[in-house]
Amino acid sequence: MFVSTHAAAIVGIDAVTVTVEVNIAGGGLGMYLVGLPDNAVKESEQRIRAAFENSGERMSGRKVVVNLAPADLRKEGAAFDLPIAIGILAAMQRINSGELDAMMFAGELSLDGTVRPVHGILPVALCARKAGLKRLVVARENVVEAAVVDGIEVVGVENLRQTIDYLNGEVEIRSAVSSAIGECDLQSSAYEDDFADVRGQEYVKRAMEVAAAGGHNIILIGSPGSGKTMLARRLPSILPPLSREEALETTKIHSVAGKTDFEGGLMSCRPFRAPHHLASQVAIIGGGQSPCPGEVSLAHNGVLFLDELPEFGRNVLEVLRQPLEDRRITISRAKYSVEYPANFMLVAAMNPCPCGYYNHPTKECCCSPGAVQRYMNRISGPLMDRIDLQIEVTPVPLEALAGEAHAETSAQIRERVIAARAIQRKRFKDVRGVYCNAQMSTGLLKQYARLDATGADLLGRAMTRLDLSARAYDRILKVARTIADLEGAAEIGVAHIAEAIGYRNLDRGSWGR
Repeated sequence: MFVSTHAAAIVGIDAVTVTVEVNIAGGGLGMYLVGLPDNAVKESEQRIRAAFENSGERMSGRKVVVNLAPADLRKEGAAFDLPIAIGILAAMQRINSGELDAMMFAGELSLDGTVRPVHGILPVALCARKAGLKRLVVARENVVEAAVVDGIEVVGVENLRQTIDYLNGEVEIRSAVSSAIGECDLQSSAYEDDFADVRGQEYVKRAMEVAAAGGHNIILIGSPGSGKTMLARRLPSILPPLSREEALETTKIHSVAGKTDFEGGLMSCRPFRAPHHLASQVAIIGGGQSPCPGEVSLAHNGVLFLDELPEFGRNVLEVLRQPLEDRRITISRAKYSVEYPANFMLVAAMNPCPCGYYNHPTKECCCSPGAVQRYMNRISGPLMDRIDLQIEVTPVPLEALAGEAHAETSAQIRERVIAARAIQRKRFKDVRGVYCNAQMSTGLLKQYARLDATGADLLGRAMTRLDLSARAYDRILKVARTIADLEGAAEIGVAHIAEAIGYRNLDRGSWGR
């Protein structure tokens, strides 16, 4: 007997419908699994046989052929266990196959028949809805994530026996009610870290406000203990809340990577990723034998924080250049090519020299000028050019640390950032793929970042004196546009240009002078 049902294969951060075809006929023994399965899918036969026996069922003694179509798409992971088992049972006429054409299954089977959760359920649910299916059957632990998607019934099962009884109409399982986070919940998402905890550093906090308002990359350079990491970890608290579309896309990435350690259907806070400096190139950009999103994609719509930037391998740092420009990462290997989104804010921190005290106001640096230069040269010029704001962080005086002055809270700063982003959304509403000033192309810069004669003269003199590149010129214009947006100004003024130039004080030509 021939029966078919539906499963899904993950490709990048999306899922593709896979038709599970099962045919049981005479002329042989055993189970044959075809359709380009990987080892995890091939091993499903032994899990399914044991699950059958421990669920009161028995594998057919006739030849069982299972085809996963399309046959030229590689199938990976244990999520095919449940749909294959259901297809075999339907072909054996152990369950009612009448509604299988309108259902999709995803789940791993343990040897005792328990249905275990799998990665990537959110894109699977979206795939099922896109395919026009009515129902998705998953492990109970995956129900909350899958229920985010409207327009499809999500059924959570505990084991194979319960699934069989449900499909035969012997037990009733209620479809899950969507628990997706609403816009109001996204707006009110709270962060543990707050800028109110930071004493002093008003100049740096202003720079981080500008970075958040325009989506700009920023690097903090200063001696140990000056507050670089403390400031960087508070940046997400002043970023605008995730829109529902951003939350959905961000959650899909984390779901595929198996990082859904949050409660609720959607991520409500922007991601903050801080990989160690010993992280490999694959860990940062993604890929591997079984393609998986890297840190640049896990930081999508959030912040990628690289602490002790010069300690990262040079090859690791150089692979960031392309995603910083394109905001996507394409990974091509001999057997596959996948594309992941990588629209993140880069926040980097570093010491100014090997000993850490170059330019320190009270402590003496013991490094030679050559050692300082070699240390700075670990960060290439092209990468530094892609960082819009380059800020020197000086230690906070004891009086400021011990004082009782109250700093602005993240909520207060965030209001200004949200207002500036609203201006940018209105400005770029007809431009696809551009949502903030940092994403402006050269054409958009000419349109929205025009300078008067005084501003152009000031920027020209700064370019000559600081020996800046053409890319740095564009970056200054983008930052100046953001500063003007924070003030609600329609045009870029001289003060905006001057402030933006002041945020380039780490360029090669000016550092240490």
